[in-house]
Amino acid sequence: MNPEQERLKQPEWKRWGSYVSDRQWGTVREDYSSNGDAWNYTTHDMARSRAWRWGEEGIGGICDDNQLLCLGWAFWNKRDPILKERLFGLNNSEGNHGEDVKEVYYYLDATPTHSYMKMLYKYPQKEFPYEQLLLENRRRGRQVPEFELVDTGIFDTGEYFDCMIEYAKVDIDDILVKLTVVNHAPHAASLVVLPTLWFRNTWSWGRDGYRPSLSKAASQVLAIRHEELDMQHFYFEGSPVPLFCDNETNNRRLYGATTSNAYPKDGINDFIIHRYPTVNPAGSGTKGALSYELHLEAAGTGVLRFRLCKQEQTDAFAEFDRLFALRQREADDFYAAHQQQIQHAEEKKIHRQALAGMLWNKQFYSYKVQQWLDGDPAMPSPPPERKSGRNHNWPQLYNNDVISVPDKWEFPWYASWDLAFHCVSIALVDPDFAKEQLKLLTQEWYMHPAGEFPAYEWSLRDVNPPVHAGAVYRIFKLDAKAKGKKDYAFLESVFHKLVINFTWWVNRKDRTNSNVFEGGFLGLDNIGVFDRSATLPQGYMMEQADATSWMAMYALNMLHISLELSYHNKTYVGMATKFFEHFLYIAGAMAYMGKNSSGLWDETDEFFYDQYRLPDQRLEKLRVKSMVGLIPLFAVEVITKETLDAHPEFAERMDWFLRHRPDLANLVSRWNETGKDEKHLLSLLRGHRMKRLLMRMLDETEFLSDYGVRSLSRKYEQEPYRLNFAGADLTVRYVPGESDSDMYGGNSNWRGPVWMPMNFLIIESLRKFHFYYSDDFRLEFPTASGKYLTLKEVGTELAKRLLRMYLPDASGKRPVSGECRILQEDAQFNQYLHFYEYFHGDSGKGLGASHQTGWTGLLANLIVMLNTDEAPRSS
Repeated sequence: MNPEQERLKQPEWKRWGSYVSDRQWGTVREDYSSNGDAWNYTTHDMARSRAWRWGEEGIGGICDDNQLLCLGWAFWNKRDPILKERLFGLNNSEGNHGEDVKEVYYYLDATPTHSYMKMLYKYPQKEFPYEQLLLENRRRGRQVPEFELVDTGIFDTGEYFDCMIEYAKVDIDDILVKLTVVNHAPHAASLVVLPTLWFRNTWSWGRDGYRPSLSKAASQVLAIRHEELDMQHFYFEGSPVPLFCDNETNNRRLYGATTSNAYPKDGINDFIIHRYPTVNPAGSGTKGALSYELHLEAAGTGVLRFRLCKQEQTDAFAEFDRLFALRQREADDFYAAHQQQIQHAEEKKIHRQALAGMLWNKQFYSYKVQQWLDGDPAMPSPPPERKSGRNHNWPQLYNNDVISVPDKWEFPWYASWDLAFHCVSIALVDPDFAKEQLKLLTQEWYMHPAGEFPAYEWSLRDVNPPVHAGAVYRIFKLDAKAKGKKDYAFLESVFHKLVINFTWWVNRKDRTNSNVFEGGFLGLDNIGVFDRSATLPQGYMMEQADATSWMAMYALNMLHISLELSYHNKTYVGMATKFFEHFLYIAGAMAYMGKNSSGLWDETDEFFYDQYRLPDQRLEKLRVKSMVGLIPLFAVEVITKETLDAHPEFAERMDWFLRHRPDLANLVSRWNETGKDEKHLLSLLRGHRMKRLLMRMLDETEFLSDYGVRSLSRKYEQEPYRLNFAGADLTVRYVPGESDSDMYGGNSNWRGPVWMPMNFLIIESLRKFHFYYSDDFRLEFPTASGKYLTLKEVGTELAKRLLRMYLPDASGKRPVSGECRILQEDAQFNQYLHFYEYFHGDSGKGLGASHQTGWTGLLANLIVMLNTDEAPRSS
């Protein structure tokens, strides 16, 4: 067992980590407006001057797990109008495709305990083009791609600094910090560097008056004083200028107040940029920085070293380089152990960077809704509109934890279904953290009393696909494989909460009690003809193929968790029967919903569609060939003879039900026929329907691209789908890249691109089907190619297409980087990877959020799958 694996046994090693958000401004938590306009209530321009109520932001920052003390970085190239203390980006109305970070940075390495971490930030030497980025993106329409920092040409002449930020822990409360700056310009250049310590402001709100302090203690150490922290010393080298102010709002600048703290949050910025007397001459405060000025020759390098620790050190840097190198080697050893079966160097790099991004994107997340609604005693009362506005019906939500978030700039908050996918990736290296995260969302102070999971802070009540149970079961098995024992306590505790959530779905999202569900939004943003989260005209009701399929999948996930728990406690056999029967009811509803109806399946088109019910109860199908119609593939599990032999009571109840409901038994794929090795298949798709659906999905003129399965049929590129609905003319067109629709706002787009998590579930489903059908069942891949593969081989080929986006092609270019010359050809850029939100359906170019949007970390799982041939197994 290597040292990092040993550290994983001690939760205290995770006390300090990369838990500082990349963006706090523009979030719902910091919005105290009357109209809920979070993006404009707090802005990037305000961020340097406003003390945040609920969290902190910074570049490459670390903090403790309660975010009492933060360490981050500020830079100044002597040309910018402000210090570079936080990453710049556009809000939802400023970008032509929604909110978007406009910086170049990479999360390069991390271990699960954060014993070693590395991040690269590229900082231009010319004045940062804030205005150009804003105006050009505002000028561009939705038909034009986003205008990024690399598109300004600011990096083309090499006039930028590489700022490599690294952390290495000596012990739990002893952290080595190193910044390596490289000048890539063909001439000498200067850079002001300010490593910055600050306390999260917990004292200004009237709930806790305790004020911690930072001060200069001796010639090369800052003293840290906080009643709840063991960290007391910040050692530094050289002769920087110590600067102190307070992490408090500059009310004079922001609100025109006549009185304000003389040394507010932006005091260091104003002192460095304008030489204003805004730093405390007494040498203390709640925010402190050390000002270094580096003068670097062309291609020159500068190194700064620091040590943040609990114990006083007689020589803080005597063993610095040796200990730092040791932690780097241990990180290498840790990943070497996880990559033994990965053959290719490029795949190892992708695997490691993907997981590094997942681990960097942990964030301390605090949002206590009742306090947020009521306001704080020392602050003005929030506007009365808040009492009936956003999230007012979630007063029990009390979040104050380190949580895996999709992307700490674009999505600096958790999303329930994203988190489930994150955990599947994180579990490859840290199953305990993955289990803790899944369990967290089921706690009473997260779940709604009615049983709903919180979706995300913009709308806690939005409905995400119910993928939590599937993630729980998968991670339970991954954990058992890694440790050699099964954690039934985890599985059992989460199962009880999942039962409540399943019941919420049945009671709240099946209004007609027909086992056809109308989940609404379901995370698929603007894939449909209209906004599915909006209320339809009076008397109209959506019935969704994807919502119903997700629920069928949920029932199967719960069935298998019940059967697993039955090995531990036979009481759960009854629950297994319940979920088996519920699956059959949903399968029946999907297939047949009344006289002259084929359910959500369309016999003519041989595809699943959403439909809406008119006030007179007539049904109309929304004949859009989209990912919605492929989701029925996900509801598939295989029950083996061994499982039935081990649970005779379940087998008996199951047989009784099937004898008394032959109509439902006949709807399930070959239930009365056992497959090879006497396996039974539970699926929404009988053999014929599965073949027809897969034929369309694997058709390169429709869903199949060179880089995976698209979210919409390509046939809508030339002939868009059109519908007149309640007097409105609506259109859906295939758009392979950035969305041309702002239906759901932001950079959301499910009208053509490839989405990693959906492809991942398709691949898993194909492998489960293969487990039942074996090699005897072969399918044409691609459709009309004349080449036939097994279902498992089809899944493997899809995984290879997804990975192809990141692997260099014959010319050395990675499709994910598109046509950007500097990203493709410059050796200082093309060795680093961005992990995007989604991918161009034709070219594979990465789009949307760019910094390890959590679910693209699934590339690590696909690489493991391709190199170990691990197929998912059912019960």
